[in-house]
Amino acid sequence: MKDYHINLFYSDEDDGYIADIPDLRHCSAFGSTPEDALREVLKAKKAWLEAALEHGKPIPEPRYRPVIYQVA
Repeated sequence: MKDYHINLFYSDEDDGYIADIPDLRHCSAFGSTPEDALREVLKAKKAWLEAALEHGKPIPEPRYRPVIYQVA
């Protein structure tokens, strides 16, 4: 089963780590460590998917892949 790609990076502006899921619009989280950011974005993903189901919104298939994995 495919799962959603998660971007994880350090933000100087926020002085912490940001994790986001590109396929799920506005699904992101902050943490003081990479592990915190990942843990929080997984909670956000669960909430995002539950809210979409509850409100009858479409759930996108996992499609995002970083450029490094894209084959020409």
